[in-house]
Amino acid sequence: MTTRALLLGAALALTTATASAAADLPRREVGQIVYDNVPETPEALKRAIAPYYNARSAVFEDWLADGSMLIATRFGDVNQIHHVAAPGADRTQLTFFDEPVNQAKVQPGGTRFVYPRDVGGAEYYQGYLRDLSGQEVQLTAPKTRNSDFVFSPDGKRVAWSQVTPGDPNYDIMLADADQPEGHVVHEGTGAMSVLDYAADGKSLLVSRFNSSTFVELFVLNLETGALTPVGPAGRKVGYVGGAFTADGRGVVTLSDDGSEVARPVVLDIAGGPTRNLDPAAKWPAEMFDVSKDGRLVAYMVNEEGYSKIVVREIATGRELPTPKLPLGVLTGLGFSPDSKQVGFSISTSTASGDAWSFGLADQKLVRWTRSELAGLDPASLVEPTLVHYTTFDKRSIPAFIYRPAAAKAGQKLPVVIQIHGGPEGQEQPSFNPRRQSWVNELGAAVIIPNVRGSTGYGKTYLGLDNAEKREDSVKDIGALLDWVAAQPDLDASRIAIVGQSYGGYMSLAVAAHYNDKIAGAIDLYGISNWTTFLQNTEGYRRDLRRVEYGDERDPKMRAVFDKISPINLSDRMKKPMMIYQGANDPRVPRTESEQMVAKLRAQGTEVWYVMAKDEGHGVARKQNAEAVRASEIVFLKKVLGVE
Repeated sequence: MTTRALLLGAALALTTATASAAADLPRREVGQIVYDNVPETPEALKRAIAPYYNARSAVFEDWLADGSMLIATRFGDVNQIHHVAAPGADRTQLTFFDEPVNQAKVQPGGTRFVYPRDVGGAEYYQGYLRDLSGQEVQLTAPKTRNSDFVFSPDGKRVAWSQVTPGDPNYDIMLADADQPEGHVVHEGTGAMSVLDYAADGKSLLVSRFNSSTFVELFVLNLETGALTPVGPAGRKVGYVGGAFTADGRGVVTLSDDGSEVARPVVLDIAGGPTRNLDPAAKWPAEMFDVSKDGRLVAYMVNEEGYSKIVVREIATGRELPTPKLPLGVLTGLGFSPDSKQVGFSISTSTASGDAWSFGLADQKLVRWTRSELAGLDPASLVEPTLVHYTTFDKRSIPAFIYRPAAAKAGQKLPVVIQIHGGPEGQEQPSFNPRRQSWVNELGAAVIIPNVRGSTGYGKTYLGLDNAEKREDSVKDIGALLDWVAAQPDLDASRIAIVGQSYGGYMSLAVAAHYNDKIAGAIDLYGISNWTTFLQNTEGYRRDLRRVEYGDERDPKMRAVFDKISPINLSDRMKKPMMIYQGANDPRVPRTESEQMVAKLRAQGTEVWYVMAKDEGHGVARKQNAEAVRASEIVFLKKVLGVE
């Protein structure tokens, strides 16, 4: 059955089930949001939560040749690219679209940059070349998905990866930056990406992503078309990124070969020994950049959720001094064109995020932007506490807990547990308006766990939930529910579960397996049926998701999916539920949410359904975010018994 037929079928089933369940509230539309059996948000609550979503952040994108910066920030409804001429200078907006623009890569030596933009969250990104005056040309072909744009060192050419609907294989594209008519230079197999352009302009460094722990690296010769593997042969390694060394004979990358965590290494393209630049690494490196002169590598280390920057000499591995950063999470990193500064952006729990730089010579931290908290009182924003709890197999599970600052002694707090997506993701202590609004507007303790399968804790931990072990991560939430019950200041009778994407699956699964221990659940674009999800997710993602979740075409795995899919466990879900979905979601199609709504309503379970007609996988627009998050708070107030 086609995706369109499934969508129509699910919509019909939802309409029928809604009528038969005699929903208390009528369906209504406000702007681009459709509310089905959802009460209106009180005006006082709208006013209370608006400042959380009015708060801005600035994300470092790239340096221009003159030493100024490009950042991504939001002045209207969605993020756009802005220019900052100097530290503290005004932010000058460069892109003006209804769709978000979150990335920009500068053309070396010039004032142009390339950026991707999609429509309605569908993630079929087109690439555009734009200059500071607003002149732009479209780089990519319509009806294709494009990513990983990389300029040649002289800025004359640009390479990227491209895929068409339904095709799992990305091609490598190349175009003249002055006459951007792209052509295929390599017909790829699998999820191929462009990482770097050789200094001599004759080859590209490309990767093929098979899974988080198996990424292949290749050198693509642009003259002959030859694709040469890079790295030790015969081993599955989780590489992250890559850049040619200055002499072109090596590749700097992050590698977990022989280690639980990724750390910076230099691979010999000719097959010589690998040089490990940080052999004693305990925590994973997750983001890096090589200086333009080829001497240094700067990278982010994730120490149990918190970020720090490390700078090393590539030739010797010697670590250079770096300034101490605020306790938070890096969102961008890059060397300046003269290799004398490192630009970055960082978000903390109590500050929304700004762009900074530091000089390698003087170590001076310089703040480039001052993003507004939009009326939020900084004193009301809460720093989380890192805790660990023991799960069913005696493993220690990390979690951050936010407690209201004004909580009274002896008071038992309602609890909201938020579960991240991925599952190859990690909850980190960055600025999050949603969590802070739950703390302040609900008076709730908010817990963000990193159950097995999360990144940041080594590749063994990452693989503990794969395929038939899927429900072991659900048991980790069961153990957290028991931990909550043992805390003197937390109310185990008032717990709500919230999750998005894979976390939405987790919310549904927890609602089934631990119905008696929760008061309600919110599922945002979650997977309700593993088989239909894998059949209907976009073609360029399907094989990658099968590696993580299992292959529905295998009868044994199909049987596991039938057993663990929430849609088949719905009779256990008795507590109220809110479900949100973006209509254009290419990752978890809306059929996953709508078939769950229909099934729950048919059995008499209370369901609020919210759908955004102009969103994809998430909520990208400020106006929509305020509306959806307000409905979440109304729902949470009801199920948690908060006045």
